[in-house]
Amino acid sequence: MQISEVQFVPVKPDNGLIGFASCVLEGQHYIGSIAVFTKLSGGYRLVYPTKIIGGRHLHYHHPISKEAGEAIEHALIARVEEVLS
Repeated sequence: MQISEVQFVPVKPDNGLIGFASCVLEGQHYIGSIAVFTKLSGGYRLVYPTKIIGGRHLHYHHPISKEAGEAIEHALIARVEEVLS
């Protein structure tokens, strides 16, 4: 899976939230507003955007396979660490 145009915008930390990330998948699909949180045990956790309709959280962007999720996670976390260092 080709992941490009990886961006990370830090925000003032709030309850573990440290910023928002975005990327382009396979040069064809942009995913933005991926929240980046710190884990209590160390490292980072990604939270993909949802839309609230009628009190329900609808997930409209998220990886389906474990391999895709890991590839996106590695690319985004590498960028987060680069920006924060």
